[in-house]
Amino acid sequence: MRLRLLKKNVAALLIISVILFVLFYSKFVITNERVVGENVPREGTQAVAINTFQYGTFLNMRKSVYDSNYRQFVQNGDKFPDEPEVVIVVQVHNRPAYLKMLIQSLEKAAEIHKFFVVFSHDYFSEEISDLVKGITFCKVLQIQFPYSKQLYPNEFPGQDPQDCPRDISKENAKKRGCINAEYPDTYGHYREASITQTKHHWWWKLHFVFERVKVLQGYKDFAVFIEEDNYILPDFYQFFKSMTNHRKSHCEDCDLLALGNHDGVSRFVERSAKTETSGWMSTKHNIGMGISRDVYYKLMGCNSEFCTYDDYNWDWTLQNLSGTCIQKPLKVLVACGTRVLHTGDCGLHQKDTCHPDLALQKVETDLREVTSALFPQTLTLTGHGPVEHKPHMKNGGWGDVRDHTLCINYAARL
Repeated sequence: MRLRLLKKNVAALLIISVILFVLFYSKFVITNERVVGENVPREGTQAVAINTFQYGTFLNMRKSVYDSNYRQFVQNGDKFPDEPEVVIVVQVHNRPAYLKMLIQSLEKAAEIHKFFVVFSHDYFSEEISDLVKGITFCKVLQIQFPYSKQLYPNEFPGQDPQDCPRDISKENAKKRGCINAEYPDTYGHYREASITQTKHHWWWKLHFVFERVKVLQGYKDFAVFIEEDNYILPDFYQFFKSMTNHRKSHCEDCDLLALGNHDGVSRFVERSAKTETSGWMSTKHNIGMGISRDVYYKLMGCNSEFCTYDDYNWDWTLQNLSGTCIQKPLKVLVACGTRVLHTGDCGLHQKDTCHPDLALQKVETDLREVTSALFPQTLTLTGHGPVEHKPHMKNGGWGDVRDHTLCINYAARL
């Protein structure tokens, strides 16, 4: 009898001990999780975003690109919680000195806290990323082009060692058995990754901004597309607002805005408040280009045509669509006095003539000349150019079916 009672007491003691252990352990774990949770930044905080991108290997960078595009950390989002009134999308390659000038111009712009600036990168470096992370004056998002040749240096969409050399004949390419022997461009040349990337990036970026950027899902106004070697004038916000209102009252059928032109500050004082309309032309209206969601959908109706047209330039390709695939040629409302300056003195075809210091001096001189004519009270419509299809000789460089397929699939592969 005593033995049975002893066994029961031992069993009860064991059960109570297990229960106490479980309770103690659970409390310990919960307490530690709470402490860890308090010390680790929440999803979307600055600390998480800063530590996201890893530059060590191509694989690390690819993973970081995917993660960054998925998370979409909005820098300064807590500081500027209101909905954006101006959206600027910057295509960035690898010219940090010019990017720095652009950022300086943004900082000097009136009402900059109402801007949302999206930087779209196809080259990844800590120097470039740090320039953007240093912005404190408005909301910022960095998106990453996931098919950069930097991420795929020895395979498509980069330059595969088995790709055909640019200038080999098709006959010799077939004999050699190189990958893309069957697909030279209109002029008999084979693809170069450094040439094809810009058009790829531009089309991907257009998709991503209008379809995937969460912050912009309810945004209905124009997004202004510029590049890293552009410089905006201090009255950009006020002029953008005036121009969009001016369009509603004077040119409702204008598809696009051109807040910049290639005339620089020539005759700026007399032209500051003037606008005009015309058909969209790549050589005139590809700087400070305002695109609405409605026009984006028009362009997406020509996804295949854009992606298979044998011209490595996105703007010449767009001009070809205007009046062909897009039946009614694209009409643009143009700022006669540019609000976007072009600082770049080097680029895709000029690699060794970069002088950002001289470019900055010129910009500073230009700003002194135009200051008195900034912030016009009202805009006027002074000219109406023809709105018609302008055919041109395609430039080639876009004959490879791999480029066509990748480009067409961006809408599905974002």
